[in-house]
Amino acid sequence: MPSSADKAATFRALHDRPGAFIIPNPWDAGTARLLAALGFEALASTSLGLANMLGRPDSQVSRSEVIENCRAIVDATDLPVNVDLENGFAHAPQDAAEAIRLAAQAGAAGGSIEDATGDARNPIYDFDLSVARVRAAVAVARAQPVPFLLTARAENLIRGRTDMADTIRRLQAYEEAGADVLYAPGLRNLPEVRQVVGAVNRPVNVVTGWLDPAITAGQLAEAGAKRISVGGALSRLALATFVNAGRAMKEQGSFAWMPQMLGVAEMQRLLGAGAGVAPSGRFRTA
Repeated sequence: MPSSADKAATFRALHDRPGAFIIPNPWDAGTARLLAALGFEALASTSLGLANMLGRPDSQVSRSEVIENCRAIVDATDLPVNVDLENGFAHAPQDAAEAIRLAAQAGAAGGSIEDATGDARNPIYDFDLSVARVRAAVAVARAQPVPFLLTARAENLIRGRTDMADTIRRLQAYEEAGADVLYAPGLRNLPEVRQVVGAVNRPVNVVTGWLDPAITAGQLAEAGAKRISVGGALSRLALATFVNAGRAMKEQGSFAWMPQMLGVAEMQRLLGAGAGVAPSGRFRTA
């Protein structure tokens, strides 16, 4: 079983090597193990997926629930985990940065802090406060006994501010404040990805939710993206399948969806492999 330091080193190396990697977003231990069994090299939590699991609207999760969910995903596999910490669950820089310390203690190899306020009337923190919040988060990340990879998110594009110039200005300032990875959710096409990547000197995370789904990981890598996440998309896909099956039963009395189920034996094999357990029940050694 790799140590927290081993996971941190693996996570850093993924960002340093050539090309891009996909970091999918599980929402619990089971989905984490399934993704690990499929061969992914790192995982990222999703606040939307957690909210869906808890039966709540997005962003209505607490810091303690996010940290507990992070710990469950960390403990489920051998993979490094990046945790979605929203805005740190606080406005003041030092208070928001406390979420970084808690995530590190839970075993996360990295995490993100965003500049969205949670207030629809004033959705983005003022520039200076946003930079101060990243700077405080960086200080806490650097103070951890195990290196913690900090991602700074500029939320303009998904919060009603379609201002690319300000988004890039913020990302550049977050880079200057010490962020390890930069992230502007809401990029819509490859030219916008290239524009952001060309404006900064840190690895860039791109989330697929606003992109044309025909765009491939290879194309994003060619555009300069380093890390590709899917946010709550896998959770929404799973729930769409669930709802469609429920509608078929309620409205048509149909169980025609059942052949699409993952077989019990295959499910058990994948869960065992994702947990680091071979089909015999013995732990993997390599």
